[in-house]
Amino acid sequence: MFGQNLDVQLSSARTEDTIVVWKSFHDSITLIVLSSEEGTSELRLERLLQMIFGAMVLLVGLEELTNIRNVERLKKELRASYRLIDSFLVDSELIGDLTQCVDCMVSPEGSLLQEALSGFAEAAGTAFVSLVVSGRVVAATESWWRLGTPEAVLLPWLVGSLPPQAARDYPVYLPHGSPTVPHRLLTLTLLPGLELCLLCGPRPPLSQLDPQLLDRWWQPLLDPLRACLSLGPRALPAGFPLHTDILGLLLLHLELKRCLFTVEPSGNKEPSPGQRRHLLRSFYALVTATHFPPEPGQQEKVENAACLAQVPRACYQVSGTEEPGSGWRLVALHLGPRLLLLLLSAQSPTHGLRGLATHTLHALTPLL
Repeated sequence: MFGQNLDVQLSSARTEDTIVVWKSFHDSITLIVLSSEEGTSELRLERLLQMIFGAMVLLVGLEELTNIRNVERLKKELRASYRLIDSFLVDSELIGDLTQCVDCMVSPEGSLLQEALSGFAEAAGTAFVSLVVSGRVVAATESWWRLGTPEAVLLPWLVGSLPPQAARDYPVYLPHGSPTVPHRLLTLTLLPGLELCLLCGPRPPLSQLDPQLLDRWWQPLLDPLRACLSLGPRALPAGFPLHTDILGLLLLHLELKRCLFTVEPSGNKEPSPGQRRHLLRSFYALVTATHFPPEPGQQEKVENAACLAQVPRACYQVSGTEEPGSGWRLVALHLGPRLLLLLLSAQSPTHGLRGLATHTLHALTPLL
């Protein structure tokens, strides 16, 4: 506030062990986040604030947040967003809150599920339908994939954060597409942990989505649906060929805004899944802030044409001790619209990191 009075924009501050980041939205709401977690970056906290404000708009609407008539009433309404906001603050198996891309899961029967999804969407009378497993999208209609940021990330995350229910009819605002007019998010549990999500207007009523309609489209696909559940946090089909040194990976398609994130591609080795997620998250924040900035706009592309040769395409980091043959390897490779980050075991030689990353990216390319 002191800085604002002097026309100075101050966005963050640090103490010896804490970083403080704040951001004002629409000259109405100011969010402040403090973190003493080791290695936390400003990029991580800035995106966290964007997601939290998006969650508030998703469940309350932009009008209530920018034209505040009764503060106490707003505080009560915002309680609906607490569970979703809390899910951003704990260690999650998802990473869309940081990457701003939709967490996906690759089913071995993807084409079958996609065909059924399209047919069901037409029968139900809505173009926006997806299959979600624990916050990850397995399949979705073209219209669902065209949802803007942040709702494309927030909607599956919201479904994954809610307690299990057979069916829901949930009012939501779309922070990008419809921040002031609510839509309806309908969810139907096909199997425990696997939900069918529909985004629609006043129609269809939830009662129209009767068991007969669900059975017609999904009963023949019970085995492929169960196969999705068995993928779990691995997010990749069983038997997908990955090098044994790979302890975790993050693949992003920067144009489609989708990502694959797993820290369980192989057997139980050190470090723990939680540590692997932390290492990959920290590495993503580092390379995004320093080496691979977000794609520039058209005007910037013209102005920076002479600098294109200086944009790095790969980098690596050794985390832990500096003794030969020890420390986890982290490597990032940027090729076209895709960015791949790998966490590798200490046995992986540094001179082979780029080759291994290139080979892995080519193997994963058909999936995303």
